[in-house]
Parts: sequence; C-alpha cells; structure tokens
Amino acid sequence: MPRPDLTVLAIPAFIGAMGAEMWWQRTHPAEPGTVRPGDYELNDTIASLTMGVGSLIAPFVTGPILRRLSPGTTKAGTALLAIGAAAGLATTVGDVLRRRREHGGTLPEAGTLPADEPAPVVVRSRAEALGLLTSGTAVAAVASTAVAAASIWATHASATRLAQRSPFPMRSGPATFLLAIAGWDFIYYWNHRLSHESRWMWAMHVVHHSSERYNLSTALRQPVAEGWTITVPYGLLALVGVPVKYIEDARAINLIYQFWIHTEVVRSIGWLEKILNTPSHHRAHHGSQRQYLDINHGSILIIWDKLFGTFEPEDERVRYGLTRNLDSFNPVTIATHEWRDIATDVASAPTWRDRFSFLLRGPGWAYERRAQLAPADETAIAAGVA
Repeated sequence: MPRPDLTVLAIPAFIGAMGAEMWWQRTHPAEPGTVRPGDYELNDTIASLTMGVGSLIAPFVTGPILRRLSPGTTKAGTALLAIGAAAGLATTVGDVLRRRREHGGTLPEAGTLPADEPAPVVVRSRAEALGLLTSGTAVAAVASTAVAAASIWATHASATRLAQRSPFPMRSGPATFLLAIAGWDFIYYWNHRLSHESRWMWAMHVVHHSSERYNLSTALRQPVAEGWTITVPYGLLALVGVPVKYIEDARAINLIYQFWIHTEVVRSIGWLEKILNTPSHHRAHHGSQRQYLDINHGSILIIWDKLFGTFEPEDERVRYGLTRNLDSFNPVTIATHEWRDIATDVASAPTWRDRFSFLLRGPGWAYERRAQLAPADETAIAAGVA
C-alpha cells in the first residue's frame, strides 16, 4: 500500500485555516473605501484553488510523459533528439541565408557586431520569409533540447535512483529525519533562488507569484510544470544515506510549513523572525517593488538568505503580484503565459546565444534584451513616446 502524502492529508486543515482567516477578516474589516490585498476575492481564490488541484494531478501526467521522452531509453526520446537536431540545422542554414540576403549576397566580415553592420541594400521580403521559417524551427530546437534535458534529469536524478548509488547505508532515526528536513530546506533555498534567476525555472514558478492578493489561498496557487525544468535534485540527500521515505516527508513538511506564512493577519512572531521564514519575510518575497524582487527565498529557515545575501526585511507596504500583471484569472493563462513569452522571444532572437539566453538567463535580462531587439517604432510605443 503506497504511503499517504502528508500534504494531501493536510487539505482539511488548509480549508479550515482559510475559513478562520476569512472569519478574522470579516470581524476586522478594511477601512471603508480601501482595498485590502489580504482579503479574499472570489475569482482570485477560485484560480488559486484550481492551480492547487492541478499541481496535485500534474505529476501523474507529466511523469510518464517525461519518462517516455528520455533520450537513449525510448524510441520517443530518440525521435525527440532527431527533431531537435533537424530543427537546429534548419535554423542555422536559415540564419546563414538570411544574413547573406541582408548583406547583398555576402556574409559580413568575421567579428562584425550587429550594431556595426551596414544597412540592408536589398528588398527584405525574402529575408523576412527566411526569418519566419527560422523562427519556427528555432523554437522547435530550443524546446526539444529543453524537454530532452529535463527528461534525462528527471530519470537519473530521482531520489530512488540516487539511493541506489549511495556509498552509505540508509539510516533511520530522529537525527536522520532532522537531517532530511534541514537538507531539503537548504536545497529548496537554492532551487527557489534559481526559480527567480533563471527564466526557464521562473516560467514554472511565476504561477505562484501571479496573484495580486495575499492570503492563505495564495499558498495553494502552485505550479503544474515542475517536471519540465532542471533543479538541484533533492535526491542528493539519498546519497548521504537519507531514506527516500524521509525525503518525501521532508518535502511535505516543507510545503505544509509554507502554507501559514501566506497571510497578512500575522504581522510578527517576535524574536523567531531572526531564524524562521515568517509571514512578514514572505510578504516581502511576494512584493513587486524593486527592493522586494528576488529576496527571501527560504522555506522554513530564513538563515540561508542572511548567509547568502538575499535577505530583505518588510519595510514599506507590499504591493503583490508581478511587475507586469496578467489581469486574468484563467488557470491556463496563469500556467502558460511565461512559456508563451519565452517561445515568442526565442522566435524573434537573431542568434543561438540569444535564443538560449532567453530560456536560461534571468527574466530581467530577457525583458531588456527584448526591448533592444524590438524595431524602433515598437520600442517607442512601449516606452509611451509614439
């Protein structure tokens, strides 16, 4: 009989806590004429709960798909590599032909930067047609490469697989259980930090930051595409002799702890603020103001942020959501909007370096680079000049 997931067993407690929070809000209403972001809003709450249910179902769908797409182990995985290679070759050939046409039939001299290139001297219609062709093949090449890498990683970095390679015997007992919790918390810090610093992981994690509200239902707005990224494997704990069941329980305890910090009701918990991640610290993490971006990545402990320079206290009132909010409660839009933006950026990128940078580098870099590559008239419109 499979072991129960503690997070699933905690669902009644989650619902009860949300009911208690709503009761508190009703007995302590916001000032007349003001909007309190901690209050529940029906459409936002439904979206969060839908994403929460989706995050529970998604692994049962994505897991088998990723295993089937693992290169070297299945025909589908081999086909995926072939598609990626063919798309990459087609894109490269298209790049060369397009640049030849843009430069009057010859390639620019080696070492020429885009800013130094002369203005096109021929009609651009054929070059633009080649650009449309290579934009599609570029997306196919980058996407197939990413899926292949994620499937290989998921197959070989699982706790079960790494436990088989551990040079240490699996040990049980309170000390090992505490090691599992602390170890998961430490690895979580780095994965959470990378989820803000790499756009590939941000596309998955942005779901959790998409709400402009902040209450206990926000904690349930979880990503549904974790399997399609590459993270620091929690299975590393198995390499030092932590049993897989302890690792699974550590994951559940980590998630359950994070639930209660998504509230505006609790303002401070005193001296424990120095050690633990708290509602105050996590409110700042969900802020969209510049000083609150990419800070306070801890889960149970806040000490990792203080050790590695990513801690920021909650000072001014937090404005929740994204720097560019969605204005949508559609779960499909919430789950896919950043993936679509990545595909659009890869399609418009002129070089392989830009294409993979749009996937791997930070969201901030991507937004700046997108503006640099945009035509002058589009840039002026975006800036509000035209």
